[in-house]
Amino acid sequence: MEETLIILKPDCMEKRLAGEVISRFEKAGFEIVASKVMLLDGPTLREHYAHVADLPFFPDIEAFMSSRSVMPMILRGENVIATVRELLGPTNSKEAPVGTIRGDLGTDMMRNVVHASDSPETAVLEKNRFFPEF
Repeated sequence: MEETLIILKPDCMEKRLAGEVISRFEKAGFEIVASKVMLLDGPTLREHYAHVADLPFFPDIEAFMSSRSVMPMILRGENVIATVRELLGPTNSKEAPVGTIRGDLGTDMMRNVVHASDSPETAVLEKNRFFPEF
């Protein structure tokens, strides 16, 4: 069984969409094996977004992602990484089709409801970052 990390972002939590999003993952057959609610700090965000931390728009990401609590979780299931990304739709919610999580619930490129690991290698790194005890 494959595992992935997802993060219900501040916009998801603010709009009280966590139940809707989790329900879609569960209906797809995935099991939640770890979950918590937390507020992200600067060092964690710089590590998580290291690939863009030196770009001019990173302060906006940092401000948004630390603006309220988020809910990281580990999902487990067959082909979970690819299937979750299909359920989410494109990163930019404005381009995401109706029926996808981002298309139905997201607003734009940043306020797109959920982060999800993009590969097995990234999933391992992200799971260890947010759930070192797991």
